[in-house]
Amino acid sequence: MSSDSVEGTQVASSQPSESRRPVYRVESTGNFWHDAREAFKRISIADDFQRLGEMPCARNSLMSGIASGVGVGVIRIMSAGFLVGSHWAVGTFMVVSLGTWTVCQRNIEAERRKLQKVVEEMPKRFIKQKDNTIDESGGS
Repeated sequence: MSSDSVEGTQVASSQPSESRRPVYRVESTGNFWHDAREAFKRISIADDFQRLGEMPCARNSLMSGIASGVGVGVIRIMSAGFLVGSHWAVGTFMVVSLGTWTVCQRNIEAERRKLQKVVEEMPKRFIKQKDNTIDESGGS
């Protein structure tokens, strides 16, 4: 991993297969407001929107929210008027998007825990297999 110095920050470049976003390591000055202002300068909202599809669960949750918001909004516009229907559409979009994103993140975390448990148990299985083969061959 190579690093370059750019305006007081270290930008660590990584392998091409990993994330293309640079990692910033900034020394703290001890002044909270100064450090917060410097960190805020590096935030690029346009860059985040370009990488929205790479974020786990973001695409599916936004698509679900948009579809349900449009559906509920159209139904409410027909029955209650445009202003009420648009409020319902935005509210439905927010609730469904946040709900599906939360469920998806919970599922990913559960999968990570299961994978970590399997990885932790793997050496124990190999030790048991070796003990069984030694017992079988040594007992003869």
